[in-house]
Amino acid sequence: MAVTADLSAPASHSRPYRLAYRGARPEPTSVSVGDVRFGADSVAVIAGPCSVESRDQILETARAVRAAGARILRGGAFKPRTSPYDFQGLGREGLELLAEAREETGLLVVTEVMDSLDVDLVARYADVLQIGSRNMSAFRLLQNVAETGKPILLKRGYQATIREWLLSAEYVLAHGNDRVILCERGIRTFDAEFTRNTLDLNAVPVLKQETHLPVIVDPSHGTGRADLVATMSRAALAAGADGLIVEVHRDPAAALSDARQALTSDAFADLMDDLRGLSRYLGRPIG
Repeated sequence: MAVTADLSAPASHSRPYRLAYRGARPEPTSVSVGDVRFGADSVAVIAGPCSVESRDQILETARAVRAAGARILRGGAFKPRTSPYDFQGLGREGLELLAEAREETGLLVVTEVMDSLDVDLVARYADVLQIGSRNMSAFRLLQNVAETGKPILLKRGYQATIREWLLSAEYVLAHGNDRVILCERGIRTFDAEFTRNTLDLNAVPVLKQETHLPVIVDPSHGTGRADLVATMSRAALAAGADGLIVEVHRDPAAALSDARQALTSDAFADLMDDLRGLSRYLGRPIG
């Protein structure tokens, strides 16, 4: 059921995101994707490579993350890169490979939509549409993905406040789609010497108070370092996150994007074993 509110009424000065605000729906929203639920009593784990690079690469990685316990496969078919000379993704071929991986493993698929022109194409292949950090404030794109009715994974902009992030979610909600999953992925601060971003885990409990929407954490982009992913994954669950999205590559050193932050398949399996114990202690099993 879609969130409803009287849009003719003036918004509160302190709560302009009237549909995302917890006051609009006091009970937490649970977003279902197939048989996976975000915001329920369990923790959902998304895993896979930054980019779909080849058939062998995505299928091998999909099998590995499925065996380790992930429920949703991530992988970029269209890649927003700072340099125009970096690998930009395989496009439609990448989407077809993701669909093949889903068919073989049963994993659901999340992938990024970069442009309004690609919304219909990506929606034909993906189970969840991701809006990346660079496009968090691309309001026409948000409106267009909302109209697909698909679940939307909305990453926080790397320079965005929580208020700005929730207002971006509001664009999706206001277009009749309440299947929004918020993703904290780190913000740019004054110290970039040791980590790629500052992973703002304060945002998790703040959002739990401020909004009814489910919240997941991306410790890979949040740190930019594979050796920190396990620690920050545990911290995210302890802070109350409803899920994780983790980068995994069969050979991180050879990855065409985000090599430094990707876990090997074995490291991801170890992480999942570790997280199962923590999640049982927290009363929210991984599922």
